[in-house]
Amino acid sequence: MDHFPTNWGRPRNDAIDLYGTYPIHSRPGPTTDAFSDGVQRTQQPIVTGTSVLAIKYKDGIMMAADTLASYGSLARFKSIQRLHSVGEHTVIGASGDLSDYQYIQSLLDEVMIEEFSAADGHSLSPDEIHEFLSRVMYSRRSQMNPLWNSILVGGFKNGKRFLAYVDLLGTTYSASTLATGYGSYIAQPLLRKAVEGNEDTLTEEQARSILTQSLRVLFYRDARSLNKYQIATINAQGTHISDPVTLDTEWSFAEGIRGYGSQTK
Repeated sequence: MDHFPTNWGRPRNDAIDLYGTYPIHSRPGPTTDAFSDGVQRTQQPIVTGTSVLAIKYKDGIMMAADTLASYGSLARFKSIQRLHSVGEHTVIGASGDLSDYQYIQSLLDEVMIEEFSAADGHSLSPDEIHEFLSRVMYSRRSQMNPLWNSILVGGFKNGKRFLAYVDLLGTTYSASTLATGYGSYIAQPLLRKAVEGNEDTLTEEQARSILTQSLRVLFYRDARSLNKYQIATINAQGTHISDPVTLDTEWSFAEGIRGYGSQTK
């Protein structure tokens, strides 16, 4: 519906407009701001990554993401790292447009260089990095696609575990289990069932097993996922991102499912 009265035409009876108020207002004209015309926006992401998972365990934070970057619907790049260490205490993981993620990485690297150059003995904590990201992403939301970009921030400093979410809509929250992308629908219920209430008793091995099983479910269910993944651990010893690991998967059962492969009666 056109909500501009000036485009509705004159009243059938001029007597209706007793005070000569027609037109009430005019349609706003096109912008002539040359700078705004030059701003580039990632409204149609080309290369994207899918789910990132993160949980708390008794000694720290563990995060996981596969290494696939899809070119539209094509599984194009299969060795992309979507987990990134920021300083000594923090790891971020991103889903969505990879070019936006690389830009955010460069911003964080600049901040860490400035902190190192100050040589004042201070290092940014995970919650400070999360706060910085929330301001940066919200302020640049018009230049990126809010439907695609979301980041998990996990950290451990001074005995305190930190795990939080941020996206371009200004949404920020913290929980003991977090997931982005399709994982927020498929993996999140699994993570909550296994972790919530057990954050202070889960061992590193148990946390790794929970994330691995969730990644396996995502590989079976998410067409934009891959069975090669990385796991990041953040604890008192610092941050560590593993080399890519390949999941052991089984597809032979699919042959017995009606509608997939050979038909059965």
